[in-house]
Amino acid sequence: MVQLICCICIAAITASDQLIKIAVLNSKLVQGDTLTLIKDILQLRYVENTGAAFSLFSDKTELLSVFTAIILLVGFVLIFTNKIKSKIVLASVVMLMGGGLGNLIDRVYRHFVVDYIEVLFVDFAVFNFADCFVTVGEFVLVGYLVYDIVKDFKKGRLNGNGK
Repeated sequence: MVQLICCICIAAITASDQLIKIAVLNSKLVQGDTLTLIKDILQLRYVENTGAAFSLFSDKTELLSVFTAIILLVGFVLIFTNKIKSKIVLASVVMLMGGGLGNLIDRVYRHFVVDYIEVLFVDFAVFNFADCFVTVGEFVLVGYLVYDIVKDFKKGRLNGNGK
């Protein structure tokens, strides 16, 4: 049952991401065009990103696609073998997979990722809905792992097992 819920959530994230990207593509914006949503705060800027976050690995679409596919495969194996016991870790993996799959679809079928969200009040990269899920999933996962390490470290010291 948990696996089904995870797959539904991954599919919902991916489908939402793709529907938004289709709307952006149908908006007739061309590379670099902008549409102000909230003056001095938020705008749409159409960007065809051939790299990863912050355009790292630009023009390495195939490499990024293979890497993402491997990560997705590992995620599905972990979900379907019940290796993930923590609900927080499971939720972060689902977010990572939903966002990763959305961007993988772009890389495979468009040969670039459609980015369109640009915040104006800070100098930051243009990103998309899938990127939001990947970022939040990563943040939650890292935060949980740091918390778990600190908890284990303190437990070891309190039990007299640590120095």
